[in-house]
Amino acid sequence: MNIMDFNVKKLAADAGTFLSRAVQFTEEKLGQAEKTELDAHLENLLSKAECTKIWTEKIMKQTEVLLQPNPNARIEEFVYEKLDRKAPSRINNPELLGQYMIDAGTEFGPGTAYGNALIKCGETQKRIGTADRELIQTSALNFLTPLRNFIEGDYKTIAKERKLLQNKRLDLDAAKTRLKKAKAAETRNSQLNSARLEGDNIMVNFSYMLNFLHVKWLKSEQELRITQSEFDRQAEITRLLLEGISSTHAHHLRCLNDFVEAQMTYYAQCYQYMLDLQKQLGSFPSNYLSNNNQTSVTPVPSVLPNAIGSSAMPSTSGLVITSPSNLSDLKECSGSRKARVLYDYDAANSTELSLLADEVITVFSVVGMDSDWLMGERGNQKGKVPITYLELLN
Repeated sequence: MNIMDFNVKKLAADAGTFLSRAVQFTEEKLGQAEKTELDAHLENLLSKAECTKIWTEKIMKQTEVLLQPNPNARIEEFVYEKLDRKAPSRINNPELLGQYMIDAGTEFGPGTAYGNALIKCGETQKRIGTADRELIQTSALNFLTPLRNFIEGDYKTIAKERKLLQNKRLDLDAAKTRLKKAKAAETRNSQLNSARLEGDNIMVNFSYMLNFLHVKWLKSEQELRITQSEFDRQAEITRLLLEGISSTHAHHLRCLNDFVEAQMTYYAQCYQYMLDLQKQLGSFPSNYLSNNNQTSVTPVPSVLPNAIGSSAMPSTSGLVITSPSNLSDLKECSGSRKARVLYDYDAANSTELSLLADEVITVFSVVGMDSDWLMGERGNQKGKVPITYLELLN
C-alpha cells in the first residue's frame, strides 16, 4: 500500500513538473514569459555540435552510396547489421563483368584475337573487383564506423544532456515566474494593509493572508535557489561534453586520412592492373583494322607524363602505324614486309604461328587467305597470323 502511495505521489509530482514546463514553454513562445538565455560560449558549442552532427550524417550516407551504389544492397546490409549477423558475400559489378568476359572469351575461343583479349580483360576486371571489395571493407572499418559511432553514441549522449538542460532551464524560469508573482501579490497586500481598515475581524483575516503570502514568497525563493543550482550544474555537464567536439573533429580527421589512403591504394591498384593489361594486349596503334576490315578504332588517349613513366610507354621509333591503307597495300602486293608483334598470341592449330610481343617477323599475303590474316614467317617457322596483332615497320 505504501509503495502504491509513493508511486501515485511520484506520478502526480512528475505530472505537475511536466505541466509547469509546458506552461512555461508556451508562454515563452507567446512572448508572455521571460526566458533565461544561455551564455554565448555554450550557445556556440551547441551550434558547433549540431553542425557536426548534420554534416557527419550527410558525409556518412553519401560515402555509403559511393561504396555501395545499389540501394537494395545497402538496405540488406543495414538489416543484417541490426540483426547482428554477417551479410552474405555477393559478387560485385567488376567481378561480374569480368566473369562474363571470361565466359565469352572461352566461348569465342582463347586462340582468337577477340577471345584472348576478352579473357585477359575479364581477369583484370576480377582483380579490380577484389580491390573494390578491399576498399569497401577498409573504408567501412576506418571511416564509416567512427562516424557512425559518433552519431549513435557521443551525439546521443550530448542530445540527452541538452534535453535535460532545456528542462532545467524551464524549471528555473517557471520558479522565477512564481517568485515574481508571489512578490507582486505580497506588495499589493502590503499596500492594502497600510490603509486604515475598521473592524478587528477584517484585520485578523488580512494579517493571516499576509503571513500566508510571505511564507509562499519564502518558499518560492528557496525553490528558485534549488532550480538555479540544478540548472548551473547541468549547464556545466553539457558544456564539458560539448567541448569534446574538438577532439571528435581531430579523430574524424585521422579517419578521413585513412579513407583517402584507402582510395589512393585502390586507384593505384586499378591503374597498375590496367597498365599490366595494356602490356599484355600490346600498345594499341592509333588506328587499327577491326575484324570486319571496315571500322577503325579511336586511338587510346595518352597519359600525362607525370602519371606514367617513359619506361612504361613502348618505343615507336622507326615504326609506321599500321593503318587500313597500309594493310590493304600489303594484301594487294606480292612482296613481304617486316612487322613487329604487338602482343602475345597462342596459335589455335598447326596452321597458325604463335607470337611473342615485340618480336619482329616477316609477313606477306597469300591469295585466297581470309582478309583478317597474313602469312607470318620466323626463321624456319611459318603460319597464319592475325593482322590486328601486327605493326608494320619501315
